[in-house]
Amino acid sequence: MSESRLQFRIDARDAGSAARAATFRTLHNEITTPVFMPVGTQATVKAQLTRSLEDSGSQILLANTYHLLLRPGAEVFRRLGGIHRFMSWERSVLTDSGGYQIFSLPHSRSMSEEGAVFQSYLDGRNILLSPERSIDTQIAIGSDIMMALDQCIASTADEADARTAMDLTHRWAARSLAARGDSPQAMFGIVQGALFPELRRISVENLAAMPFDGFAIGGLAVGESRAQREDICALTATAMPENRPRYLMGVGTPLDILEAVRCGVDMFDCIIPTQVAQRGGVFTSRGFLQMRRGTYKFSAEPLDPACDCPTCAKYNRAYLHHLTKTKETLGWQLLGKHNIHFYHRLMREIRESILRGTFPALYADKKLFLHEDDLDNPTVPPRRNPARRTSLGQYRIHTAHEGFCSIVHVSGEIMHSRVAPMDEARNLYVGQARLGERLVRGGKELVLWDVGLGAAANAMAAIECHEETTDPCPMHLISFENDLNSLRLAFARRELFPYLRHGGPDAILRHGEWRSRKNPGLRWTLVPGDFMQTMESPPDPPDLIFYDMFSSKTCSGAWTLETFERLFAGCMGRPVELFTYSTSTAVRVAMLSAGFYVAQGRSTGEKEQTTIAFTPQAAPVPHPLLDAAWLARWKRSAAQFPANFTDTERAALADRILHHPQFAGGS
Repeated sequence: MSESRLQFRIDARDAGSAARAATFRTLHNEITTPVFMPVGTQATVKAQLTRSLEDSGSQILLANTYHLLLRPGAEVFRRLGGIHRFMSWERSVLTDSGGYQIFSLPHSRSMSEEGAVFQSYLDGRNILLSPERSIDTQIAIGSDIMMALDQCIASTADEADARTAMDLTHRWAARSLAARGDSPQAMFGIVQGALFPELRRISVENLAAMPFDGFAIGGLAVGESRAQREDICALTATAMPENRPRYLMGVGTPLDILEAVRCGVDMFDCIIPTQVAQRGGVFTSRGFLQMRRGTYKFSAEPLDPACDCPTCAKYNRAYLHHLTKTKETLGWQLLGKHNIHFYHRLMREIRESILRGTFPALYADKKLFLHEDDLDNPTVPPRRNPARRTSLGQYRIHTAHEGFCSIVHVSGEIMHSRVAPMDEARNLYVGQARLGERLVRGGKELVLWDVGLGAAANAMAAIECHEETTDPCPMHLISFENDLNSLRLAFARRELFPYLRHGGPDAILRHGEWRSRKNPGLRWTLVPGDFMQTMESPPDPPDLIFYDMFSSKTCSGAWTLETFERLFAGCMGRPVELFTYSTSTAVRVAMLSAGFYVAQGRSTGEKEQTTIAFTPQAAPVPHPLLDAAWLARWKRSAAQFPANFTDTERAALADRILHHPQFAGGS
């Protein structure tokens, strides 16, 4: 194996486990391990100053290549001399390659040997993220450690898919190394193989034969159980070369890190310290505290009596409770500062115990409380009925393998079967519609039709967007629904659907309307009944439409040519965009025939594409239109027309499609 750019050395090993303490040097500073890297995805650790990160003991930060490629762009880093000058940070930076975004981002994407093509969430343009593009961007960023581009897939994938992704990762790894050239930046390879021990061994063997400066364990914390994660982590770390740093990507809690150190891992990153802080959560020597709890309202105690961080030195629990309850940004900042300090202190304590030969004692001591809630103010579980409602009318609650809950119809059709309801709502509907941008730039009231209220995920995502937008224009959200039992069921089990813990859904169920007290310009109206009738006399014509009805198998009338013709007429010649999950050829044909232009929408993580329709007055839009290639496929399709159409009707519909302005010159 070639010499490492990091001058890695092992300082001590634990006699009873694989735990080790090491030192390596980057282009900017010396780093001692085990080390935790706060996540600064967009060249900032959320709500934290770089000075605070230095004071807390941060040795190295993580930034994300994909996001920095989109904004501010590689050229900014080239002109300003790299990320260190850009963000005023003098210590090390590791950049992720963008491989995780191939797995997780909900935007339209396609995979090939060349790389992954994404649709930018900023302007809709397609971007090829190849190994060469990833490394070129990381070189421009100027990170101390670059990551080779990999294909991350769900850890629970089958063996054939896991092997295919692993093999592609190895080919991309070789291309990544070649793209680095003579850059002095270090580079890590990423081990894949899902939950298959033999694939993990093969991946380590292949990557170890390449001149990487370190190795990462990828593809964990993406669907597996904690026990599975620990087993694969231990197996993979043990197989990795001893004379290189070992990095477990995206994991995790303090207890996760303690276990992984025991398995021989040196480096960690995770968004947890700042993410839980935003919601009022903190790790302390007395267990995990949730500062929203009323028990802290009158508490003059410091946050953690054993901590010397600036938050614990200056602020009491009562004040931090107040900041959390009022959602003040300062609360997020102070709690995040403490959590990062807690993680770094844990790393230092682990390192010192390995150097002194006392790691087993520290491991046993820490394991006793790192998973516990507040030891001094234990929570009292609320009284619950022995049986909670799991079905209502034609609906029942479905729990996905990924852990989230959604609603399933008696027909078997599931709302949000593989993507959490709010994740899909935020990305497919709110994000793709650029709702936040519209709210900022619009002066008049924006009218949003939510067709198919269901369990209200789309409606609540839109409300959330309005509430989080600074100085938004007024918005009238109009939800259409003929059966409220799906919302009633989800609302009755709000512990499973936390996005419904809001005043809006309760008011909609009780009164059919809601007005925000916080944002007087925000109102929500329910229009009950069959949409095919109720859309004829809505309270206001739409600017945007979220069309999320059950599919034609369950709700056939919602997807017909007649429905889209009436919907097009209801737009009243105004600029309107419609977003839906369906990619059915029949649906797209109906939209085109009704007068809409039709474009390809983002992937949902479950579907490769979705569909966007818009009136001619809304053109142009930043979405890729269905083109001549789609039209050619439609001409060859065996399902060009609805089954009940006569020959005359078919000829008329075909004429409308072929002469649609969207295909001018391409038919």
